[in-house]
Amino acid sequence: MRFSTLRVSGRYELEEHHDQLYIANKIIVPDGFYRSTVLAGETPQDASFPGPLITGQRFLINVTDVLTDPAMIRSTSIHWHGLFQKTTNYADGVAFVSQCPITANHSFLYDFDVPDQAGTFWYHSHLSVQYGDGLRGPLVIYDPEDPQQDLYDVDDESTIITIADWFHLTSLQLLAALVIPSADATLINGKGRYAGGPPTPLAVIQVEHGKRYRFRIIEMTFNNFHGFSIDNHNLTIIEVDGINTEPHTVNFIGIHPAQRYSVVLHADQVISNYRIRALANTGVGAHNFTNGVNSAILRYVGAPEEDPTISQPAPSEVVMLREGDLHPLENPGAPGVPYPGGADMVLNFTLGFDPDTVRFSINGVAFEPPTVPVLLQILSRAQHAQDLLPQGGVYTLPPNKVIEINFFGGDALAGPHRFHLHGHAFDVVRTSDSPEYNFKNPARRDTTLVAQSNQTTIRLVTDNVGPWFLHCHIDLHLDLGLAVVLAGDTRDTASDDPVPAEWEALCPIYNNLSPSQLP
Repeated sequence: MRFSTLRVSGRYELEEHHDQLYIANKIIVPDGFYRSTVLAGETPQDASFPGPLITGQRFLINVTDVLTDPAMIRSTSIHWHGLFQKTTNYADGVAFVSQCPITANHSFLYDFDVPDQAGTFWYHSHLSVQYGDGLRGPLVIYDPEDPQQDLYDVDDESTIITIADWFHLTSLQLLAALVIPSADATLINGKGRYAGGPPTPLAVIQVEHGKRYRFRIIEMTFNNFHGFSIDNHNLTIIEVDGINTEPHTVNFIGIHPAQRYSVVLHADQVISNYRIRALANTGVGAHNFTNGVNSAILRYVGAPEEDPTISQPAPSEVVMLREGDLHPLENPGAPGVPYPGGADMVLNFTLGFDPDTVRFSINGVAFEPPTVPVLLQILSRAQHAQDLLPQGGVYTLPPNKVIEINFFGGDALAGPHRFHLHGHAFDVVRTSDSPEYNFKNPARRDTTLVAQSNQTTIRLVTDNVGPWFLHCHIDLHLDLGLAVVLAGDTRDTASDDPVPAEWEALCPIYNNLSPSQLP
């Protein structure tokens, strides 16, 4: 199914992968509870949670929708999270921003290059709240010239760690309840337990004494964030959201939805079993690790096949990550002039929540997905914010300019929020937990925290043509309006981001669906 050819582009040889990715309904039992799901697989029968690992730099991925369960969303779209999609905005996979959804019994070929990025990414549905039903998987671009490869010995499929909150209700049931849910379980690499449930197998990651492992941690959660640690082991962070980062050693990382970290773990402890801990911020049945909930196992070669018995470190021994302690390894420094407001354009976004309508908003506007994707509107010659739908939800930006965005937590309840920007990385010049600015070497990433009553400030350069989604990555918050579209260089979008005929066919097919086929 997967084959490759080589061609040279930039610093990488682009390995061309032709993949079939089927989106199917399947009943799985990851934590001892049976439920129907929406999953990805190389065949419908192989659909799994998480979905199959995707690697490479040159991709042709044919996504085929074979969904049939009327209790769930039966159309789909796939977003390749963290990839910039330069000149291929149409392949960004955001329903009603960059494409119309793929309907049941139809396919769409995502065709894109990634010549100038490497690191840890993932893919997931970007249609309503669908990825809460399981459509999530890892995507890794390995760099043969990784400047930090002398820090680790092992980096392969066995060292990927996915963390997910898991719900026994479907995502549409959660959305209909209009409450912030508590997950039933935490799944690590697709396995977990729920409070009061059976002692199902936990994920086991095996290490050999003396070796150094690059663990790629992907927080592919729907609602919760997790406190991550591995008993008796330090974690040296070397990559954040696809950005090489100066090595920084901690033993506890608060990981928010959609964030990724590469950490180096030196397997230098006594040969035994150690608990991998991922405690959610709310709910998850039991807010502890009793009977192995919220955990997996780090097992040294030669250790017995049993659950860990080593105690959790005392609070005084915890060394917690602060986002302000992260600094990019290459080309540090925020764009623009080093003082607040020292950018070509400043946007102020105040988050809000209306309890009467149960809708989130940015600057008083709750995002409503338009019936015509924003990219199609631009290709149809609508180029100014006032001409683009949804009204008040699209901001047009000039090309190749420095943009500063100030987020104010405002009265957006159920915070904090985790904001992700498509098509760009950004510099976090003011983190949510500090009033200080850092323009010299701020953290660079694509997803950051916005806390209630606090300010977060980011900077970016509009060097990527097209409409790009900026939204809270708590999926229910997004579906309830917490998003805007940043449309960069609308005048050149048609020439810089050409679309294939298959893309143009998506909307007519979707628009012909009957009401019974829609969510």
